[in-house]
Amino acid sequence: MRLRQGLYVVGVALGLLGQGCQKQEPQTVPMDVPAASPPTKTVPREGPAATAPVVHQVLDVKADAGKPASPAEATSDSGDAAWATATVQKPRGEPPAITLRSVRTGTHADYDRTVFEFDGPRLPGYQLGYVKTPVQQCGSGDDVTLPGEAALEVRFTLARAHDDQGQATVAQRTLKPALPSLLQLERVCDFEGEVTWVLGTARRAPFRVLELTNPTRLVLDVQH
Repeated sequence: MRLRQGLYVVGVALGLLGQGCQKQEPQTVPMDVPAASPPTKTVPREGPAATAPVVHQVLDVKADAGKPASPAEATSDSGDAAWATATVQKPRGEPPAITLRSVRTGTHADYDRTVFEFDGPRLPGYQLGYVKTPVQQCGSGDDVTLPGEAALEVRFTLARAHDDQGQATVAQRTLKPALPSLLQLERVCDFEGEVTWVLGTARRAPFRVLELTNPTRLVLDVQH
């Protein structure tokens, strides 16, 4: 009997000793803090950096001085360009040619996005609009057939898609994202200061254009 009681007392003592050695975890505090609203005239960071706590400033896309702005060039106070199917043109001719560094795509609830990223603090001139198919390679003149019912051409001047050694800065000349509106992209020109990509789209859908900074990008959204 005494042996049993002794074992019981020893067990209780060991249990109390074990509890005393346990690390006390700090009490957790719920982090139910509402997200801050982004600054005006900004859009969320897109692409691989979507989780970064950064927004990008939007530059208004306006017509040249003395020329009326087309519906697709008009921008609202919030920095969102209007949707349209008319050609958008913004000439710039300041040398040297600006180097295209990347082309990437993504999809959103109501539109597909293509991002053209460039070196330096400014964009080259550009013209965007639907063109007849098939389109042609600028060097060989060979026809390029794209999927979809429409072809949306994006032409940059003065621009280049290669480095000083002649190596392409965008390795892939064909992209096939197969998104709801954006089916395929094809680079059809990189010659004498002109870089042209053509987007095969599911239909002749309205699009919008945004100029973004830090880094320098032209964003093209095509509605679903």
